[in-house]
Amino acid sequence: MKIRNIELKSIEARRYIGRNERPKQVRIDHNSTVSNFSDVGEKQATIDFQYTASYGPVGVIKIEGSLIFEDSDATKIAGDWKKSRKMPDQIASGIHTAIMHACVPEAVGIAKDLALPPPIPLPQVRIGENVKKAQFGPEVA
Repeated sequence: MKIRNIELKSIEARRYIGRNERPKQVRIDHNSTVSNFSDVGEKQATIDFQYTASYGPVGVIKIEGSLIFEDSDATKIAGDWKKSRKMPDQIASGIHTAIMHACVPEAVGIAKDLALPPPIPLPQVRIGENVKKAQFGPEVA
């Protein structure tokens, strides 16, 4: 399985509340959806997708795009998807991972422009006596 030519076609972002209005907690939900899966050759298919980062009542970022999927079974997988809107788990995992890898960095920049929290968890640095000794990862002094 190969994924090539990820192309972003549209970006829509909106902040619903003013910058001075800050809710106590913001839950960020990510979603990627395949909206079309069509074969274009014996071993190639085009996939249209949508990525959404929802900030609840605070805002939303939506990105639409397409990619080229290459696999020896691309025609069969595209046909099965048209019938049932499902694909094998391993294929779906690879496709949705590629969508996230393309869209999340774009969404981070857009979130910064709109004064929204980045749609990725930022690392927490804890220094002091109350830090657990069994933490893994790089040491910060």
